[in-house]
Amino acid sequence: MNIAIVGATGNVGRKILEVLEKKEFLIENIYLLASNKSKGSKINFRDKEHEVLSLDTFDFSKVKITFFAAGGKISEKFVEKASKHSLVIDNSSFYRMDPDVPLIVPQVNSNHLNSIKKNIIANPNCSTAQLVIVLKPLHDLFNIKRIVVSTYQSVSGGGKAPMDELIEQTKLVLQNKKVESKNFTKQIAFNAIPQIDVFADEGYTKEELKMINETKKILDNNIDLTATCVRLPVLVSHSESVNIEFEQPFSIEKVKDALDSFEGCKVIDERSDGGYITPLEAAGSETTFISRIRKDKTIENGLNIWIVSDNLLRGAALNAVEIAETLIKNNFYGK
Repeated sequence: MNIAIVGATGNVGRKILEVLEKKEFLIENIYLLASNKSKGSKINFRDKEHEVLSLDTFDFSKVKITFFAAGGKISEKFVEKASKHSLVIDNSSFYRMDPDVPLIVPQVNSNHLNSIKKNIIANPNCSTAQLVIVLKPLHDLFNIKRIVVSTYQSVSGGGKAPMDELIEQTKLVLQNKKVESKNFTKQIAFNAIPQIDVFADEGYTKEELKMINETKKILDNNIDLTATCVRLPVLVSHSESVNIEFEQPFSIEKVKDALDSFEGCKVIDERSDGGYITPLEAAGSETTFISRIRKDKTIENGLNIWIVSDNLLRGAALNAVEIAETLIKNNFYGK
């Protein structure tokens, strides 16, 4: 089939291309779209140079599926235009909470694809995607009542510019030179910033509210969730410390078995020095890793876990491509 990628020159767009190539996704023609600033540049895909085309003038009737990976403002301006001709899988936050747009992690709620009303499917926030893929098998078994999550998110969640700034700031600090922050509210090098996105309701940031609202929409609206999202000087991969309160009793053995057998998850929990996964080790992997699995003795039916996943893959590119695969497998049911 013919597909298009909007934002093909960015972090997520390039990662979508990597995933498509690795999966040997059946493509007749691929159209790489970006702003006029990137028009005419070349990107290699399957041993062939492809010229980047202007998003402003592209005819979406040429394609069956369009991946959007260019941010909310671009999605707001172009997604509905594209959806008149092709099925859109949007990585931005713009349509996630639209009641007529399914918010999908295929391993968790592919059944929500039965009612595609606007020809648009939303991809969740990267920190939400890796969370719900772990919560799903546990919720099915023990019925989750409440979740407290603290995230430790990499700078790549903000795009290429924050990644470049982290590297540059690190060099400046090591050289004893003055640091000025452009993409962060404070210095990110050798630091931790307890703010991702802008502040919104009652002292929560938009990133924290995304996790709360998206988890409810994807998994179960009855789950209570509170979040604190922190940016760390890490290039790739988000980590999450998660405290879960279940309605029903559980055992650590059943938790580990459920997670290890669920698609996309892997338990690495050796309870010894280094017997867990860190962001560095998760980078480049399609797997969501779960470590530090232990009971919370302060509440009944409480569990603590540590989740690590490559945010550019699990939370963005891989999830978007898996949505497309699910649609194709089911002959675009619901369209």
